[in-house]
Amino acid sequence: MSILESAFLGLLQGLCEFLPVSSSGHLLLSRLLIGIQTDTPAMKMLDILLHVGTLVPVIVVFWKEWMEMISHPVRNRTLLLLIVASVPTLGVYLAAKKLFPEVDGFAVFDSGWFLGASFLLTALFLLICDAAGRSPSGRKTKPGFGNAVVMGLFQGIGMIPGVSRSGSTITGGVLTGLRKDAAARFSFMMSAPANVGSLLMEGKDALEEGYLREIQLVPTLVGILVACLAGFLAIRFMLRIISRVPMAWFALYLAVIGVVYLVLQLTGSPLLPAFAIPEIAAG
Repeated sequence: MSILESAFLGLLQGLCEFLPVSSSGHLLLSRLLIGIQTDTPAMKMLDILLHVGTLVPVIVVFWKEWMEMISHPVRNRTLLLLIVASVPTLGVYLAAKKLFPEVDGFAVFDSGWFLGASFLLTALFLLICDAAGRSPSGRKTKPGFGNAVVMGLFQGIGMIPGVSRSGSTITGGVLTGLRKDAAARFSFMMSAPANVGSLLMEGKDALEEGYLREIQLVPTLVGILVACLAGFLAIRFMLRIISRVPMAWFALYLAVIGVVYLVLQLTGSPLLPAFAIPEIAAG
Protein backbone atom coordinates (compact mmCIF):
# COMPACT_ATOMS: atom_id res chain seq x y z
CA MET A 1 0.00 0.00 0.00
CA SER A 2 1.28 3.46 -0.88
CA ILE A 3 1.66 6.34 1.57
CA LEU A 4 -1.10 8.24 -0.26
CA GLU A 5 -3.55 5.34 0.05
CA SER A 6 -2.77 4.90 3.73
CA ALA A 7 -3.19 8.64 4.36
CA PHE A 8 -6.54 8.58 2.56
CA LEU A 9 -7.78 5.66 4.66
CA GLY A 10 -6.54 7.42 7.81
CA LEU A 11 -8.44 10.56 6.80
CA LEU A 12 -11.64 8.56 6.35
CA GLN A 13 -11.16 6.78 9.66
CA GLY A 14 -10.49 9.99 11.58
CA LEU A 15 -13.33 12.03 10.14
CA CYS A 16 -15.98 9.34 9.91
CA GLU A 17 -15.33 7.88 13.37
CA PHE A 18 -16.88 10.99 14.94
CA LEU A 19 -19.05 12.37 12.16
CA PRO A 20 -22.24 10.25 12.19
CA VAL A 21 -21.55 8.57 8.83
CA SER A 22 -19.63 5.36 9.76
CA SER A 23 -15.87 5.08 9.46
CA SER A 24 -15.96 1.32 8.89
CA GLY A 25 -18.53 1.75 6.12
CA HIS A 26 -16.53 4.41 4.31
CA LEU A 27 -13.29 2.46 4.65
CA LEU A 28 -14.94 -0.63 3.22
CA LEU A 29 -16.64 1.33 0.43
CA SER A 30 -13.40 3.06 -0.57
CA ARG A 31 -11.52 -0.23 -0.71
CA LEU A 32 -14.20 -1.81 -2.88
CA LEU A 33 -14.17 1.13 -5.30
CA ILE A 34 -10.37 1.46 -5.39
CA GLY A 35 -9.93 -2.29 -5.69
CA ILE A 36 -7.98 -2.91 -2.48
CA GLN A 37 -8.54 -6.40 -1.09
CA THR A 38 -10.37 -6.00 2.21
CA ASP A 39 -9.69 -9.29 3.99
CA THR A 40 -5.89 -9.52 3.87
CA PRO A 41 -3.80 -9.66 7.08
CA ALA A 42 -2.27 -6.29 6.21
CA MET A 43 -5.70 -4.64 5.90
CA LYS A 44 -6.94 -6.17 9.15
CA MET A 45 -3.86 -4.96 10.97
CA LEU A 46 -4.16 -1.50 9.42
CA ASP A 47 -7.77 -1.27 10.61
CA ILE A 48 -6.67 -2.01 14.17
CA LEU A 49 -3.90 0.58 14.08
CA LEU A 50 -6.08 3.29 12.51
CA HIS A 51 -8.47 2.87 15.43
CA VAL A 52 -5.51 3.53 17.72
CA GLY A 53 -5.09 6.79 15.82
CA THR A 54 -8.66 7.84 16.63
CA LEU A 55 -8.23 6.86 20.28
CA VAL A 56 -5.64 9.61 20.78
CA PRO A 57 -7.92 12.61 20.05
CA VAL A 58 -10.56 11.25 22.45
CA ILE A 59 -7.92 11.26 25.19
CA VAL A 60 -6.69 14.74 24.23
CA VAL A 61 -10.07 16.46 23.85
CA PHE A 62 -11.48 15.03 27.08
CA TRP A 63 -8.24 15.02 29.07
CA LYS A 64 -9.81 16.87 32.02
CA GLU A 65 -12.53 14.23 32.32
CA TRP A 66 -10.00 11.39 32.11
CA MET A 67 -7.80 13.02 34.76
CA GLU A 68 -10.81 13.43 37.03
CA MET A 69 -11.67 9.75 36.57
CA ILE A 70 -8.11 8.67 37.33
CA SER A 71 -7.87 10.97 40.36
CA HIS A 72 -11.26 9.98 41.80
CA PRO A 73 -12.21 6.58 40.35
CA VAL A 74 -14.84 5.90 43.03
CA ARG A 75 -16.39 9.35 43.32
CA ASN A 76 -16.47 10.02 39.58
CA ARG A 77 -19.62 8.44 38.12
CA THR A 78 -18.53 8.78 34.48
CA LEU A 79 -16.05 5.92 34.80
CA LEU A 80 -18.78 3.62 36.13
CA LEU A 81 -21.14 4.69 33.35
CA LEU A 82 -18.51 3.92 30.70
CA ILE A 83 -18.13 0.44 32.19
CA VAL A 84 -21.92 0.00 32.26
CA ALA A 85 -22.17 1.08 28.62
CA SER A 86 -19.47 -1.40 27.60
CA VAL A 87 -21.39 -4.41 28.98
CA PRO A 88 -24.29 -4.43 26.44
CA THR A 89 -21.79 -3.68 23.65
CA LEU A 90 -19.85 -6.79 24.65
CA GLY A 91 -23.12 -8.72 24.82
CA VAL A 92 -24.01 -7.79 21.24
CA TYR A 93 -20.48 -8.73 20.12
CA LEU A 94 -20.70 -12.17 21.77
CA ALA A 95 -24.21 -12.72 20.39
CA ALA A 96 -22.91 -12.05 16.87
CA LYS A 97 -20.09 -14.55 17.37
CA LYS A 98 -22.68 -17.14 18.42
CA LEU A 99 -24.98 -16.40 15.49
CA PHE A 100 -22.19 -16.45 12.89
CA PRO A 101 -19.47 -18.72 14.33
CA GLU A 102 -18.06 -19.69 10.92
CA VAL A 103 -16.92 -16.14 10.23
CA ASP A 104 -16.28 -14.96 13.80
CA GLY A 105 -19.36 -12.79 14.31
CA PHE A 106 -19.49 -9.35 12.70
CA ALA A 107 -16.93 -10.41 10.10
CA VAL A 108 -19.99 -11.72 8.24
CA PHE A 109 -20.49 -8.14 7.00
CA ASP A 110 -16.87 -7.56 5.93
CA SER A 111 -17.47 -8.32 2.25
CA GLY A 112 -19.79 -5.32 1.94
CA TRP A 113 -22.94 -7.25 0.99
CA PHE A 114 -25.00 -5.32 3.60
CA LEU A 115 -23.29 -1.94 3.25
CA GLY A 116 -26.02 -0.10 1.34
CA ALA A 117 -28.66 -1.22 3.83
CA SER A 118 -26.38 -0.21 6.71
CA PHE A 119 -26.02 3.34 5.39
CA LEU A 120 -29.81 3.58 5.11
CA LEU A 121 -30.22 2.24 8.66
CA THR A 122 -27.88 4.94 9.95
CA ALA A 123 -29.85 7.59 8.04
CA LEU A 124 -33.01 6.33 9.76
CA PHE A 125 -31.32 6.52 13.18
CA LEU A 126 -30.30 10.13 12.52
CA LEU A 127 -33.82 11.14 11.48
CA ILE A 128 -35.17 9.51 14.64
CA CYS A 129 -32.56 11.43 16.64
CA ASP A 130 -33.75 14.74 15.17
CA ALA A 131 -37.40 13.89 15.81
CA ALA A 132 -36.80 12.77 19.39
CA GLY A 133 -34.52 15.67 20.29
CA ARG A 134 -36.50 18.45 18.65
CA SER A 135 -37.11 20.23 21.96
CA PRO A 136 -34.10 20.45 24.32
CA SER A 137 -36.20 21.68 27.25
CA GLY A 138 -36.50 19.20 30.10
CA ARG A 139 -33.70 17.01 28.76
CA LYS A 140 -30.82 15.77 30.89
CA THR A 141 -27.37 17.28 30.54
CA LYS A 142 -25.59 14.35 32.17
CA PRO A 143 -26.02 10.64 31.35
CA GLY A 144 -27.41 8.12 33.81
CA PHE A 145 -27.42 4.33 33.98
CA GLY A 146 -30.40 3.96 31.64
CA ASN A 147 -28.75 6.16 29.05
CA ALA A 148 -25.52 4.17 29.33
CA VAL A 149 -27.25 0.81 28.83
CA VAL A 150 -29.22 1.92 25.76
CA MET A 151 -26.24 3.71 24.23
CA GLY A 152 -24.15 0.58 24.83
CA LEU A 153 -26.71 -1.50 22.93
CA PHE A 154 -26.67 0.98 20.05
CA GLN A 155 -22.88 0.88 20.08
CA GLY A 156 -23.10 -2.88 19.57
CA ILE A 157 -25.29 -2.34 16.51
CA GLY A 158 -22.70 0.18 15.34
CA MET A 159 -20.18 -2.63 14.90
CA ILE A 160 -21.88 -3.44 11.59
CA PRO A 161 -19.91 -1.71 8.79
CA GLY A 162 -21.98 1.19 7.51
CA VAL A 163 -23.85 1.71 10.79
CA SER A 164 -22.30 4.74 12.43
CA ARG A 165 -21.12 4.09 15.98
CA SER A 166 -21.35 7.76 16.92
CA GLY A 167 -24.65 8.31 15.10
CA SER A 168 -26.32 5.29 16.65
CA THR A 169 -25.08 5.97 20.19
CA ILE A 170 -26.10 9.65 20.04
CA THR A 171 -29.53 8.49 18.87
CA GLY A 172 -29.72 6.07 21.80
CA GLY A 173 -28.84 8.87 24.21
CA VAL A 174 -31.41 11.28 22.78
CA LEU A 175 -34.12 8.59 22.79
CA THR A 176 -33.51 8.10 26.52
CA GLY A 177 -33.78 11.77 27.41
CA LEU A 178 -30.32 13.26 26.92
CA ARG A 179 -29.66 16.52 25.14
CA LYS A 180 -27.85 16.02 21.84
CA ASP A 181 -24.67 17.72 23.01
CA ALA A 182 -24.55 15.63 26.20
CA ALA A 183 -25.20 12.44 24.20
CA ALA A 184 -22.41 13.37 21.78
CA ARG A 185 -19.86 13.97 24.55
CA PHE A 186 -20.64 10.64 26.22
CA SER A 187 -20.72 8.87 22.84
CA PHE A 188 -17.24 10.10 21.97
CA MET A 189 -15.91 9.05 25.38
CA MET A 190 -17.54 5.62 24.93
CA SER A 191 -15.36 5.10 21.86
CA ALA A 192 -12.24 4.93 24.06
CA PRO A 193 -13.06 1.71 25.98
CA ALA A 194 -14.61 0.27 22.80
CA ASN A 195 -11.40 0.89 20.83
CA VAL A 196 -9.21 -0.39 23.66
CA GLY A 197 -11.32 -3.56 23.92
CA SER A 198 -11.18 -4.06 20.17
CA LEU A 199 -7.42 -3.47 20.18
CA LEU A 200 -6.90 -6.08 22.91
CA MET A 201 -9.12 -8.73 21.31
CA GLU A 202 -8.26 -8.20 17.66
CA GLY A 203 -4.64 -7.28 18.41
CA LYS A 204 -4.16 -10.58 20.22
CA ASP A 205 -5.47 -12.49 17.21
CA ALA A 206 -3.33 -10.37 14.88
CA LEU A 207 -0.19 -11.13 16.86
CA GLU A 208 -0.96 -14.83 16.96
CA GLU A 209 -1.59 -14.87 13.21
CA GLY A 210 1.56 -12.88 12.48
CA TYR A 211 -0.25 -9.93 10.90
CA LEU A 212 2.38 -7.47 12.12
CA ARG A 213 4.81 -8.87 9.57
CA GLU A 214 2.41 -7.86 6.80
CA ILE A 215 2.27 -4.12 7.47
CA GLN A 216 4.47 -1.48 5.84
CA LEU A 217 5.90 0.77 8.55
CA VAL A 218 5.98 4.22 6.91
CA PRO A 219 2.55 4.12 5.20
CA THR A 220 1.01 2.72 8.40
CA LEU A 221 2.51 5.46 10.58
CA VAL A 222 1.28 8.11 8.13
CA GLY A 223 -2.22 6.61 8.22
CA ILE A 224 -2.26 6.61 12.04
CA LEU A 225 -1.07 10.23 12.19
CA VAL A 226 -3.68 11.41 9.67
CA ALA A 227 -6.42 9.49 11.54
CA CYS A 228 -5.34 11.17 14.76
CA LEU A 229 -5.39 14.71 13.35
CA ALA A 230 -8.62 14.22 11.40
CA GLY A 231 -10.27 12.68 14.47
CA PHE A 232 -9.33 15.67 16.60
CA LEU A 233 -10.86 18.08 14.08
CA ALA A 234 -14.00 15.93 13.71
CA ILE A 235 -14.64 15.81 17.47
CA ARG A 236 -14.21 19.56 17.81
CA PHE A 237 -16.47 20.15 14.81
CA MET A 238 -19.26 17.88 16.04
CA LEU A 239 -19.25 19.28 19.58
CA ARG A 240 -19.58 22.77 18.10
CA ILE A 241 -22.46 22.06 15.69
CA ILE A 242 -24.36 19.20 17.32
CA SER A 243 -26.94 21.44 19.01
CA ARG A 244 -27.45 23.74 16.00
CA VAL A 245 -27.29 21.57 12.89
CA PRO A 246 -29.95 18.91 12.21
CA MET A 247 -28.72 15.34 11.82
CA ALA A 248 -30.96 15.22 8.74
CA TRP A 249 -28.13 16.66 6.61
CA PHE A 250 -25.95 13.68 7.44
CA ALA A 251 -28.97 11.41 6.95
CA LEU A 252 -29.52 12.82 3.46
CA TYR A 253 -25.91 12.14 2.50
CA LEU A 254 -26.11 8.56 3.82
CA ALA A 255 -29.46 7.95 2.12
CA VAL A 256 -28.04 9.00 -1.25
CA ILE A 257 -24.96 6.77 -1.07
CA GLY A 258 -27.03 3.93 0.43
CA VAL A 259 -29.57 4.01 -2.40
CA VAL A 260 -26.87 4.33 -5.08
CA TYR A 261 -24.97 1.43 -3.52
CA LEU A 262 -28.07 -0.80 -3.45
CA VAL A 263 -29.00 0.06 -7.04
CA LEU A 264 -25.49 -0.77 -8.27
CA GLN A 265 -25.43 -3.90 -6.15
CA LEU A 266 -28.81 -5.21 -7.27
CA THR A 267 -28.05 -4.47 -10.93
CA GLY A 268 -24.93 -6.63 -10.75
CA SER A 269 -22.10 -4.09 -10.60
CA PRO A 270 -18.76 -5.97 -10.75
CA LEU A 271 -17.31 -3.58 -8.16
CA LEU A 272 -19.73 -4.61 -5.41
CA PRO A 273 -20.57 -7.95 -3.79
CA ALA A 274 -23.99 -9.51 -4.31
CA PHE A 275 -26.65 -9.02 -1.65
CA ALA A 276 -26.68 -12.48 -0.06
CA ILE A 277 -28.10 -13.05 3.43
CA PRO A 278 -25.89 -15.53 5.32
CA GLU A 279 -27.28 -18.48 7.25
CA ILE A 280 -27.68 -18.05 11.00
CA ALA A 281 -26.33 -20.81 13.20
CA ALA A 282 -29.04 -22.99 14.74
CA GLY A 283 -29.15 -23.35 18.50
